[in-house]
Amino acid sequence: MLEAEPGARKFLSDLLQGEGRLVEAVRTEREALELVRRERYDIIVAGAGPGQRDARRLLSRLRALCPNARVILTGHPDPARGLAAMRGGAYGCCHEPLSGGALSDMARQALASTSWRDEIRFLSITPAWITFSARCGLDTAERVTQFFREIGCDLPGGDLENVVSAFRELLLNAMEHGGLLRSRRSVHVSWIRTELALMARIQDPGKGFVPGAVSHAAICNPEDAPTRHVEIRHARGHRPGGFGILIARSMVDELVYNERGNEVLMIKYLAPPEGGDGLNRGRYPSSAGSSPDFPSRA
Repeated sequence: MLEAEPGARKFLSDLLQGEGRLVEAVRTEREALELVRRERYDIIVAGAGPGQRDARRLLSRLRALCPNARVILTGHPDPARGLAAMRGGAYGCCHEPLSGGALSDMARQALASTSWRDEIRFLSITPAWITFSARCGLDTAERVTQFFREIGCDLPGGDLENVVSAFRELLLNAMEHGGLLRSRRSVHVSWIRTELALMARIQDPGKGFVPGAVSHAAICNPEDAPTRHVEIRHARGHRPGGFGILIARSMVDELVYNERGNEVLMIKYLAPPEGGDGLNRGRYPSSAGSSPDFPSRA
């Protein structure tokens, strides 16, 4: 662990040592690089400076010396670092103040994952447009959700949590009901941010559905049986839940499905910049000013 927040560092260190794992903590990048030159590590938790340059430089060095390690970046909230983590093949990214529980959950997922390199395949990574495919799995869904929590960390707190929660519910629905949680299947996602709106498009490999005719979802419960879907989900062996569409509709401004029902567009309108006139004038970097990027994977 390199420069992680002291409280989270102690929490994670105690947890992993309690599982019989060797944990080493250093304070400088130089010390960390010396360690990974001598030993091979399963997880590296590293604090990176602000912006893409520091994060990509650190990731590049760690990945070159210890290519099989799952690298989790930490630091102050910064969307650029989240984008750099995606480009650089990091396992994940968490901003400070760190939650020991959230960090330990990510560490556990990283240790348990045997195919983490191929779980997510990025095709476009710019501040305004991110496109990728993700294998259908609950841990993969949590990993993707955390990436988007990081790149949206400049949104107001309420907007961020609403958008991320809605996105997570729709992604889980796509992976579970469209992909049947089979790792050989993938969902395709685009995350698009303009001056006035944030949008997510999710396409699953399933046959689709009619949004008003899904008995396992809370949106179709009759008025005299508000928990009917719970019984249906239990009988079908589905995970607890079924509130995804209902939750998403309450947290974003628009939710639109295609005719087949295997693709959804989620839209959250953003407040225009103070003193703005609704035109795209730099509140968030546009794709026009982005450097070209190439297919990569995380």
